[in-house]
Amino acid sequence: MSQPVLRTERLLMLPLADEHFELEVELDSDAEVLRYLWGRARTRDEVVSSHAERMELGRQVDGLGYWMAFLHDGENSSAAGEFVGLMMLPPDHADGRDCDPGDAALGYRIMRKHWRRGYASEASAELLRHAFEGVGVAKVVADTMAVNTGSRAVMEKVGMRYARTYFVDFDFPLPGAEQGEVLYEITRKDWLRGA
Repeated sequence: MSQPVLRTERLLMLPLADEHFELEVELDSDAEVLRYLWGRARTRDEVVSSHAERMELGRQVDGLGYWMAFLHDGENSSAAGEFVGLMMLPPDHADGRDCDPGDAALGYRIMRKHWRRGYASEASAELLRHAFEGVGVAKVVADTMAVNTGSRAVMEKVGMRYARTYFVDFDFPLPGAEQGEVLYEITRKDWLRGA
């Protein structure tokens, strides 16, 4: 199984490809979107590097990777509409904490004009379904800054549970970094119980 096209009620999620690069640049040019990741907009060269890393991670485990989410016009539509954001389900690879190579890491980055419409939760629920039913991973994790209440709410809404807080030494810490990073997780067993 290669990385499939995924659908939700409102979203068409296409596997990340080189043709999506300019959309990644647009997404990462908004400092507010990156507030809890970089604290600033990213340069084109930085996005070039991130895109290459995402493409590589997307090839490591069959079925896992990155998706670009677009609005679509109904269940049978295969046409991608307006760009919504980058949805992530690569193998777990976070800096600053131990990772189990058999786990997947959930993430999302939404264009600011699409915030507070439920797209991150909708896409995340589909990524969890795909992780457990399609790929067969044992656990999905997600982490963010402890102060990122919006992202934490998405994780909780899709059934993930707070696991722990951990601290990372950053060369240039963002405001709120002193409160640490939080790890959320959901196992296949827990997901099946809730599904």
